[in-house]
Amino acid sequence: MADKNVVKGVKAKRRRLRVRGKVSGTPARPRLTVAKTLKNIYVQVIDDINRVTLAAAATNSKNVSSEDGANKTKQAFAVGQAIAKVALEKGIVEVVFDKNVSRYHGRVKAVADGARKGGLKL
Repeated sequence: MADKNVVKGVKAKRRRLRVRGKVSGTPARPRLTVAKTLKNIYVQVIDDINRVTLAAAATNSKNVSSEDGANKTKQAFAVGQAIAKVALEKGIVEVVFDKNVSRYHGRVKAVADGARKGGLKL
């Protein structure tokens, strides 16, 4: 029998490739990608054509201000607002949302909602 973690990794890689086959960032409309761990959530705005990261935010970065004792979903919402603020300062108004291997609910959805409230068009 195959190792459970190996199988999970293979399935995650397959999901990631499926999403990335449909979503690509351009200079006019870069890709907003979300990566999460058990503790933190990381968000980047990426231009895939020039292969450059235009903006980044995370729960453990200095540009994200979240209240102490807030749950992870509220922290993810704050990360979404922070990435929207940084992106708007750099002149980025519209992005393509890349959920990566995660489902679109919970913390991933909170990031998208925070980015929308911050002024980005997804």
